Amino acid sequence: MMAADDIINVSEADFEYQVVAYSQQVPVIVDFWAEWCPGLAMQFNIQSIPSVKAFVGGKVVAEFSGVLPELKVREFLSGLTPSQDGLMLEKAFSLLNLQEPKSAERAFRKVLEASPGSTPALLGLAKSLLLQGNASDGQLLLRNFPASKEFISAEKLRPLAEALREIDEEVDLDSDDPLKAAYTNSLLLVKRGNIPAAIDGLLEILRQNKRYRDGNVRQVIIGLLELLGENDPMARQYRNELASVLF
Repeated sequence: MMAADDIINVSEADFEYQVVAYSQQVPVIVDFWAEWCPGLAMQFNIQSIPSVKAFVGGKVVAEFSGVLPELKVREFLSGLTPSQDGLMLEKAFSLLNLQEPKSAERAFRKVLEASPGSTPALLGLAKSLLLQGNASDGQLLLRNFPASKEFISAEKLRPLAEALREIDEEVDLDSDDPLKAAYTNSLLLVKRGNIPAAIDGLLEILRQNKRYRDGNVRQVIIGLLELLGENDPMARQYRNELASVLF
């Protein structure tokens, strides 16, 4: 529940600072009750008093009008704050982005202990396993991945997991086929955590033979880009390079 110190009166003059700016840090609940404040009423389409709006990140994310029972108000408030599992999931993905897959794996497993069906956590766990070179467990997760909005990402990772699993079973760096040796070396670089060097090696293979291994090289690169994440600067650069090589 809110403490008395958390409740303040806000006017049109300080609304931008006290509500909009402050909501960048924590959710802010505004009870519009003053009929004499026509500017804010028009801006936020206040049609009845009282009108309650929740601000997160400077924007209205939830609202209701009139008087609600206490239970409904509690439900409204609880929907604005992340659950403990949500916080742990956020922490796990942060660790993944920081290239700390072992710590990320532990965090994802904690989320799955509490919520076994969490597909974001399953996808994150698969990524953290692959980043550690654990192809066997990663492949098992991806092969049985449930239908969800994360399913497409899981499918992008599957060729990579399968390729890494093959390398676990057969390593041939002394092959008479230089492309096969380069392919094997690139996958070993993935297992060592050197994804940029692995992608560079795979792109060079495509430059020499776009159809090498029946398109599997391209799929492995796409899996590696999925591991990096769409917001990674290197991933954007490599996507452009892949497109230029293929087209």
